[in-house]
Amino acid sequence: MKNIDSWRPSKYVYYNGKLCASRDSAEVGPASRLITDLVAQCYDTHLSQYAKGRLVDLGCGKTPLYHAYQPFITSCTCVDWANTFHETSHLDVACDLNGDLPLENASFDTIILSDVLEHIAQPEKLWSEMSRILSPGGRAIINVPFMYWLHETPFDYYRYTEFALRRFADINGFKLIKLVPMGGAPAVLADITAKTVVNWPGVGRLLVSAIHGWYNLFSKIAIGRRFSNKTASTFPLFYFMIVEKP
Repeated sequence: MKNIDSWRPSKYVYYNGKLCASRDSAEVGPASRLITDLVAQCYDTHLSQYAKGRLVDLGCGKTPLYHAYQPFITSCTCVDWANTFHETSHLDVACDLNGDLPLENASFDTIILSDVLEHIAQPEKLWSEMSRILSPGGRAIINVPFMYWLHETPFDYYRYTEFALRRFADINGFKLIKLVPMGGAPAVLADITAKTVVNWPGVGRLLVSAIHGWYNLFSKIAIGRRFSNKTASTFPLFYFMIVEKP
């Protein structure tokens, strides 16, 4: 990873020892904090167990997860395309993730693919390349949105069901370790409503805070947890996935 000394937290920050969405609106818009908090919880829970060795961060952008996985790895290689919307000061390899990756066979133990797969026009090729560059026993840690608005247009191509994700893993020889639908109907409703009202003059951000506050309270009580868990498989806000190369 280039310019490690200049790296600073961006999308994700630590607060009270937990990874969460930045409250800096320049990094995470107020209406996007709900899903970003949930994604952060997934990585905070699983990186210590599944990240190891030589890691490659595909579609890295500002490398927002670096401080989360850094304690568990030996090296980090940052890969993104040259036309990324994000700064590239930490970029080691500039390439199009739709094609052949200029990386050696079996050269990595961990792949991070965070909020990237939906922006890949040829996902079959990327899955094949991930299988090629992972060492035996290596893992790919992935999150991808589902019931979520269009973003980074015009480079927002797909939404994947769990069945599509399972198929990608299967046909590329991966062992599925974890595939979890996250959010459920309450999170989807809160996210859509927040993104709808955020730009209302004068009151938008106050309404977003109220909506997210309602969701956080509802999701902590027993009936809210049950309802979220029951509806997550049919109304997932996003998926969190870990696969392993045998």
